[in-house]
Amino acid sequence: MVRHNNQLPDNLPQLQNLIKRDAESYKDEFLQQYQHFLSVLEIFRLEPDKENKSLCESIMFLAQVAQCYIEELKTFPQTIVDLLKTHSTTLDPEMRNTFCRALILLRNKNLISPLDLLELFFQLLRCPDKALRTFLENHIITDIKNMNAKHKDMKLNSTLQNFMYTMLKDANPKAAKMSIDIMIELYKKRIWNDAKTVNVIGSVGCFSKITKVMVASLKFFLGTDDQEEKDSDEDSDKEVDLKGIMMANKVNKKTKKRKKQLEAAKKLYNQAQKKKTKAVAFNFSAVHLIHNPQGMAETLFKQLQNGNERFEVKLMHLDVISRLIGIHELFLFSFYPYITRFIQPHQRQVTRILQFAAQASHELVPPELIEPVIKALVNNFVTERNSSDVMAIGLNAVREICVRCPLAMNEDLLRDLTMYKNYKERSVMMAAKSLILLYREQIPTLLAKKDRGRPTEASVEIKPKKYGEVQALDHVPGTEALLNAAPDLNVDEGDSDGGDSDSDGSWVDIDSDEENLAEPKNKKITMVNTKQQDGSAEEEVEEGDEEEQEDEEDDGEWETDSEADSEEISDDEEEEKSKEEIEKVRSKKGKKPKKSIPLKQDTKEEQTDRNLTTLTSKEAVQDLALNKIFTDEDFARIEQEQIRKKMTHNNRKRQLEKEKSEFVKLDDIEMIYKKRKTDKASRIESMQKGREGREKFGYKDNRHDPFCSKTNREKNKNKNFNMVRHKARGKVKKSFREKQLALRKHLLNQKKMK
Repeated sequence: MVRHNNQLPDNLPQLQNLIKRDAESYKDEFLQQYQHFLSVLEIFRLEPDKENKSLCESIMFLAQVAQCYIEELKTFPQTIVDLLKTHSTTLDPEMRNTFCRALILLRNKNLISPLDLLELFFQLLRCPDKALRTFLENHIITDIKNMNAKHKDMKLNSTLQNFMYTMLKDANPKAAKMSIDIMIELYKKRIWNDAKTVNVIGSVGCFSKITKVMVASLKFFLGTDDQEEKDSDEDSDKEVDLKGIMMANKVNKKTKKRKKQLEAAKKLYNQAQKKKTKAVAFNFSAVHLIHNPQGMAETLFKQLQNGNERFEVKLMHLDVISRLIGIHELFLFSFYPYITRFIQPHQRQVTRILQFAAQASHELVPPELIEPVIKALVNNFVTERNSSDVMAIGLNAVREICVRCPLAMNEDLLRDLTMYKNYKERSVMMAAKSLILLYREQIPTLLAKKDRGRPTEASVEIKPKKYGEVQALDHVPGTEALLNAAPDLNVDEGDSDGGDSDSDGSWVDIDSDEENLAEPKNKKITMVNTKQQDGSAEEEVEEGDEEEQEDEEDDGEWETDSEADSEEISDDEEEEKSKEEIEKVRSKKGKKPKKSIPLKQDTKEEQTDRNLTTLTSKEAVQDLALNKIFTDEDFARIEQEQIRKKMTHNNRKRQLEKEKSEFVKLDDIEMIYKKRKTDKASRIESMQKGREGREKFGYKDNRHDPFCSKTNREKNKNKNFNMVRHKARGKVKKSFREKQLALRKHLLNQKKMK
């Protein structure tokens, strides 16, 4: 059928639309356009560096209708790929961009394999065309993300990662930099967040000769955790006491300010409730996924020593090395003398260097290596010739190092530092007290006796570890709270009986009130009353009391549980021997020993019962750890028990032990207990931020009729001050002398009138 006035060969958009509706009817027109494409292509190959708009139009037309004629266009994708591979650097930028867009259309229609296309695009990153490189980077990330949306294609990912490994070693700096950016972005999007990606970045990117690639790789190991902490801080729920605000709004006077506060509190409360319903997303740090952290740390340190990079790049090296040492507990002994050279108050970015020194400290490092770092820190920072801020930063840095390696501190240095608890500046005083609180929990014997604080059950359970010692527990601490029926009454039977609990070195439970503390006295009184029935035994009780008082005044030292148990559980021979000694002493004084022996036997029986109860509870706690699955309520009671142990006898809660985190926060070192001075720009910024979302301040004209007259008071506000100064002067209150003169004048006038 011959079409008269056929304009389809010249109108490709119309022909494209018709082919998509009915491909068979317009097959002849398609073949005509395909032959035209082949002829134009031959002409283009003669001069590939010149722009050919006709070829671009034909390629885009064929890419749009390729799904309608799959057999006829079987070789069309490979033809474009060959053109880009052969003439990638000589092509006109517009034509090269058109070819890439056509290939993306074919990829979306599954007419070209994703692996071939992505490999081609990675090679095109070498082109000196920034717009094209940005376009290809976005497509590569989006395409890989879409391919791994439903399930991860491990075979394709592995092949692309291997190809990326070769691209990072490319001599072209732009291609290598773009490749590392793509890998980092895929890791952040949790598409390639496996160990292989991390190790490729660590083994190739961090040691690249191209500075931009090396810096991007180092920032990758430093920035992922900072970003996660930032996101978690932004997403953290703001605790709002909505009930208290609503009650205060009901009781107090109704004002616009309180109304706005109530509305803001409701808004924050609703936001917090919405965030609680969202599932928590967890991400594993990239530093944990490194296969050979020791080798990486040593190579990075060697690169740092031999390199001649900028100071900022050196700080990145120190940060990554310190993180590797702290998290994986590595041994890199030459790192500590190197970083000691930079511990000076005038050093640029000195707080970050102190942060790196703390991050590189852990329990397995010999204390002899970290002790020079602490001494240099104390000698250069914690001296009175420096300002109070410098001294406080030095003490905070010492505390952060000692949190991770408490054995690095010696007794003499610690006692010198604790003397700053009475310093005149509050920032230094608080920093010294924080160091004292740390060693109360870690090694209280290094502190002076007055600095150890009140003893608690938790402080008795603490046993300072030696270097390299590992304390293995056979139970879950705090599970003894689950053995009792009532959660608030955690008192053993042996302790409630009273008699020798203090003298034996056992602790009085803080949950027991004054009744429990008064029981031994009441029991002693009843014993004396029973003995007074027999006159001969009254003196024996008094002598027994004197002996008990002598025993109590022996040492005054606290005993551990194991020592108390070993002393309480005695053999029969030792009991008989002690009885004979008591009889000898009392026979010399002419006393009868018969009725004093049953008292001693009763005390031993009570001690034996208590020891059996303690042994039984230990076995029960071990059995719980092996056989019981703890619920949320159990964990809540365990946590309550652990907090109870850290409270003193007068129910004053002590500060808990500082938790050792993987990374040292810079705010912990720079934390100074005083109000910092702010510049004018920051004050203006805070003022403007506070004005957002509130009504316009100033005088509010609340008149219903804007044309009515104003009061004299309102008119006076717009008058010149000289016009109203005589009235303002009269409002000034009179002094006492003026009142005296006025009264005197009034009295004189009254007298004259008479």
